[in-house]
Amino acid sequence: MGARLRVFLTREQDKTLLNLRTEDVPQKVKDRAEVIRLSAHGWYVEKIAVHLNWTPQTVREILHKWKRLGMEGLWELPGRGGKARWKEEDIVFLEECLKKEPRTYNSPQLAKKLESDRLIKLSPDRLRRVLKKRGSIGSGL
Repeated sequence: MGARLRVFLTREQDKTLLNLRTEDVPQKVKDRAEVIRLSAHGWYVEKIAVHLNWTPQTVREILHKWKRLGMEGLWELPGRGGKARWKEEDIVFLEECLKKEPRTYNSPQLAKKLESDRLIKLSPDRLRRVLKKRGSIGSGL
């Protein structure tokens, strides 16, 4: 069995991590801060894992990341997840078409128009969700 994994915090670090609970940060960041504080207060990895209903490996990863990166290790790295296949200009183009042209479009027709005019391939369902999120719905989608 290896050495016990534990972090040590200064009072300032502990106070900063404690204050994250009340700030407007993602829940994941708050949970990671709690893991680090519990470890600093003497909790074993397994006990922290049971307390948060996580695997011990997840707790270990957070503690190792803290040792390596400090506060930066609490946040997600940018660039995670799928990238948008469309740009803002593409959606603005469709919104202009919806405003200017007298006809109404359904989402498959809009997806075809986007593909033929702008060479952007989006599924009708995805396009409908993007437009709905922007508040562009209202032209027969």
